[in-house]
Amino acid sequence: MGSNLKRTLSRARYAAMGAAAGAAIGGLFNRNAASTGGAIGALVGAVIGEKRVAASDLVEQVKGRTESQ
Repeated sequence: MGSNLKRTLSRARYAAMGAAAGAAIGGLFNRNAASTGGAIGALVGAVIGEKRVAASDLVEQVKGRTESQ
């Protein structure tokens, strides 16, 4: 349960940061590009957040395995 919540919050955090960055970059061009940039940035941020938590979970599993041996 805690892992699912951690993954969800990480995905949301990175999606929000990606959306803000994408909208800011797109906003330099025009309003439509800002909207598209925000959507693409949110998608990329969500993927990064998902991968980051998955990688940290894997590291914790490996650490636990080496400490128990």
